[in-house]
Amino acid sequence: GFSSGDRYTLPLRRFLSRHGYQTEGWGLGTNLAGTNLQHSQDDLSERWNFSHRQDYRGEAGVPYLIDRFYERVLQRHAHDGRKISLIGWSLGGFIARETARDLPDVVERVITLGSPTVGGPKYTAAAPFFRKRGMDLDWVEQEIAGREAQPISQPITAIFSKTDAIVDWGAAIDHYSPDVEHIEVDAAHLGMGFNPDIWAHVLQAMAKPHGAANQ
Repeated sequence: GFSSGDRYTLPLRRFLSRHGYQTEGWGLGTNLAGTNLQHSQDDLSERWNFSHRQDYRGEAGVPYLIDRFYERVLQRHAHDGRKISLIGWSLGGFIARETARDLPDVVERVITLGSPTVGGPKYTAAAPFFRKRGMDLDWVEQEIAGREAQPISQPITAIFSKTDAIVDWGAAIDHYSPDVEHIEVDAAHLGMGFNPDIWAHVLQAMAKPHGAANQ
């Protein structure tokens, strides 16, 4: 999630490990949405077909960060050839979704906890942080929406809460992906990674066969 790292997901990873899953963190340090990574819009991979901005203020920092995670997932898959399930909280879930979109033969499934599916940071409590940096969040929303022309084909389990208080729950609803299950919980955003009820939902999602998210 934004401003957090692998320590946040450690309890969930330990829970899944006790149930026989091999787990690891994302390995890219504290997630600062790419604001700590020096880059230009030209540094994005060709997978991002964004319109060019004359006054670029880092609006594509998250896509640039996703490019780094994309390479990490490919390297991990090459290590043992097994497909990888991605579980992400908040912004981490958005990163997981967009990585899966571009790696249908590598990523097995995606599970998100309180993650926005539209708008980038626009519909989250983090929006003022990015606006203060001069970022055009309307541009971000529009460009990200264009990604839906290539739907995410893998099963998605989207866990959301109407009492989230950080991410607008409506932005966490996926209206595009063909194989998505939405699970509503009553949980605060910051506590999702430590909630045993949510862990149980994650475990159930992990055990489902491919293509069973809507069953």
